Amino acid sequence: MAETNGRLHSHGPAPRRWVPTLLTALWALAFASVFIWQSSSVRSISIFRSISGAYGPIPRLRNHVYNLTDFGGVGDGRTVNTAAFEKAVQAIQARGGGQLNVLPGVWLTAPFNLTSHMTLFLAEGAVILGIQDEYYWPLLPALPSYGYGREEKGPRYGSLIHGQNLKDVIITGHNGTINGQGQYWWTKYKTRSLNFTRPRLVQFLFSKDIIISNITLLNSPFWAFHPYDCKNITVSNVTILAPLNGAPNTDGIDPDSCEDMLIENCYISVGDDGIAIKSGWDQYGIAYNRPSKNILIRNITVQSLISAGISIGSEMSGGISNITIENILFFQSRRAIRIKTSPGRGGFIQNISYKNLTFDNVRVGIIVKTDYNEHADEGWDRKAFPTISGISFSGIRGWGVRVPVRIHGSEDIPIRDVEFQDFIVGISYKKKHIFQCSFVQGRVVGDVFPKPCDNLDVYGENGVLVRRATQLNVSDIDYDI
Repeated sequence: MAETNGRLHSHGPAPRRWVPTLLTALWALAFASVFIWQSSSVRSISIFRSISGAYGPIPRLRNHVYNLTDFGGVGDGRTVNTAAFEKAVQAIQARGGGQLNVLPGVWLTAPFNLTSHMTLFLAEGAVILGIQDEYYWPLLPALPSYGYGREEKGPRYGSLIHGQNLKDVIITGHNGTINGQGQYWWTKYKTRSLNFTRPRLVQFLFSKDIIISNITLLNSPFWAFHPYDCKNITVSNVTILAPLNGAPNTDGIDPDSCEDMLIENCYISVGDDGIAIKSGWDQYGIAYNRPSKNILIRNITVQSLISAGISIGSEMSGGISNITIENILFFQSRRAIRIKTSPGRGGFIQNISYKNLTFDNVRVGIIVKTDYNEHADEGWDRKAFPTISGISFSGIRGWGVRVPVRIHGSEDIPIRDVEFQDFIVGISYKKKHIFQCSFVQGRVVGDVFPKPCDNLDVYGENGVLVRRATQLNVSDIDYDI
């Protein structure tokens, strides 16, 4: 493949002992009602999956429509269909655009490229299956903001479905599947028998006007969907699955130096970050200087036992700004929200808004880590400190959470202008320090439970200052998560 383009205490006389009991009951009732409200906001995510066999005929979405079988494709799970995919894409390119239908069946293939003004439609029961032999996977140059292949120096394996310098491309269907057969690659990675970085499942580079919808991405060798330096991307109603253990680096969606992107109505359960926003690595990302910005993530259900539901970084050297993350259910995960960076990254993380989040049995609700010391090579700049500011959390609910908040800034990388409002998280771990802060400046507004760290100013619901922070740069971090 050529690169072409939750406790209240009350003390008083015995006759009034009913008061704390009543307050506790009212608090529990309010907590439950909010949970019901928040759950309803994400319930619609899975409704479409409960309809079995409800799909009609394949719609005509382009003027020119082809079936893969028109080009000799055979969906028996054994025949290699790379040539059929390539001929179909060539035909669509020659017509200035078109639609390729992949009918029910298992369509084994090596990687192939898409073209502009193209719709790839996967019918119900259609599976595009990646071939299990790296000989058939082309090697591509390292991405410019990474310096070399993400895992190994030198080239990287190309994605199963690839697009470069394209516009107006749609991958959609009746919930057909793209299966990378990642077990083959995970075993090779763990036994150190690969010389190059593992392939993504679907990747677009330097492209715009991309839509991914109504499909399943299954068992990616590495990151499942990786748009790189792209504009105007929509990901909607997509299911992304990989084993929760033993599937290293199987991130779900990784926007990388992308702008104007919408991710909505998705279910993600994978072996690493569900979503990770990136913008390049150390000196290479600083030099490339392409931020990720203007990204909206909403109505997502996500699970990650190994990493985090939604992350920012750690590769963020080009900057990340103007991100809204709302209406998210995190369940049975190690972490829900994570921001990760380190000295050497440079860049900035700013104007990040988290709204209406639910933590259901997660170990850590929110973590900000500024010592994520993994570097591209020894050439990283020891004085390139990232800046982190303008992060807000509102409408946060949870239960079964061990540590609701752990924000770990440093003298070199302080975290500024952080706000918590309408934050009630039930805890599962009776330890003194469960809302942890270090080198943090910001505020809490109104009621926040559990009691926040003393590094933050306290305001009432009316916006009037109640108390200034009593500790500024004193660390309240007492163990690692």
